[in-house]
Amino acid sequence: MRKLHLPVLLILVTLLISCGGEATPTPTPQPTTEIAAVAEATATDEPTTEPTATDTAVPATNTPTAEPATPTSPPTEEPEPTATEAEATAVTPDPTTEAESTSTGVNPTAASSTSTPGSPPPSAPPASPGGVTAPTDANYPANTDVAGWENRINVPAGFSVSYYGRVEGQPTSIAFSPVDGQLYIAVQAGTIYKMDSSGGVSTYVSGYTVPTGIAFRPGTNQLYVSSRVRDENIGGEAQVSVVNRGQLIGGLPCCYTFFHSANGIAFGPDGFGYVGVGARADHGEILEGPNAGQQDELHPYEASILRFNPDTGEVSVYATGFRNPYDIAWDGFGQLWATDNTPDFDPPERLHRVVPGAIHGYPYYDCDVCFSPPEGVTVIPPLAQFTPSSSPTGVAVYNGSQFPGYNNAIFVALWSAFPGAQKIMHIGAGGSSAPVNFATGFAAPIDVVTGPDGSLYVADWATGIIFKISYTG
Repeated sequence: MRKLHLPVLLILVTLLISCGGEATPTPTPQPTTEIAAVAEATATDEPTTEPTATDTAVPATNTPTAEPATPTSPPTEEPEPTATEAEATAVTPDPTTEAESTSTGVNPTAASSTSTPGSPPPSAPPASPGGVTAPTDANYPANTDVAGWENRINVPAGFSVSYYGRVEGQPTSIAFSPVDGQLYIAVQAGTIYKMDSSGGVSTYVSGYTVPTGIAFRPGTNQLYVSSRVRDENIGGEAQVSVVNRGQLIGGLPCCYTFFHSANGIAFGPDGFGYVGVGARADHGEILEGPNAGQQDELHPYEASILRFNPDTGEVSVYATGFRNPYDIAWDGFGQLWATDNTPDFDPPERLHRVVPGAIHGYPYYDCDVCFSPPEGVTVIPPLAQFTPSSSPTGVAVYNGSQFPGYNNAIFVALWSAFPGAQKIMHIGAGGSSAPVNFATGFAAPIDVVTGPDGSLYVADWATGIIFKISYTG
């Protein structure tokens, strides 16, 4: 999402990344060691009787207000926990390590034994990447402390939060199956799990390289997955695959930095699939070589939202100008929405009302080294903006009937650990109101969806926890 910054902290050796901005953030609470020590599942640990990914190819401006969410119960002051010997020696897995692909598709049975370093997420929310033991902090309950987390998350009056379940690994995208009603959870290490209504977890498929978007084709059990193919930040490749069918779309531009790839997938009212694809640079510049810093020629599919035929993989460009559209969602009016992570000079983050055929920003920004749009080119401004470096990731449009007055409301996850993030914000239907806090207190919320029961489900990247937000009246 942002370029990697390396503050010289020799004691902690902590990597921080801004989702936009060179400034070091003010300190934010670090979670307990257990939160940081999220085990990344590997494909070799998974049963081989479940579906596997295959390589078979198929032809192919509002500003937020500082309104706090109303807690369901008074915040509790928790005493500083005494670390057990295991907690004191726990080592944080390096979230920059991503399985390296050795083919043009997905390894169906096992993750590669080698890995390539990438950039960690902006500010590395609650974890301390690089193998450093994270400090403990009483503000964050243990990953398995159900009551602790339910008391920590604040939501408006009339709503309640429950700890739905947890997966091992760092969730990147979640989706409910329209067939079995279970929640499917992609994790950064390459596995997709399914979770039943009691929180029970089983492996569905494994072997992907950093899957960052999953979506079911409406009315079917066909799961579409966006992921990396060639796991390189410069000159990488991304794809869209279908579980049990293999690669549907290959050759997508990738990746610049962490989570800049083919990302969120959504199916439109026209029956076509849509996928957001990140840019290959920060603001359209050449990244290396003698011409580094000069304006680069854009790949036809980068920094865009693509429309694709879910049967043939035929692709067209729906809209452009998105530096990193991590997620997309359709509302009931036939309008597409996209979150977007802005450049490293740290302007406010964005939510776009997507205009077909239009340019929504990238690579034309206002900074000393940025590029101006050519004469006659109009850039569409964002519908809403968020705190710089807050890293908007998941976006969902509420399409249930449980929340009164929330039909077609927009919910956005702010993922980073910078001040002003770690929460879910709410925007009125059609962008009719400015963003306000809806749920706060998470470690690193990365995706949000409406469940078949009308509740809102939130995946937390740092802890692996899935939270359920319900209306109780």
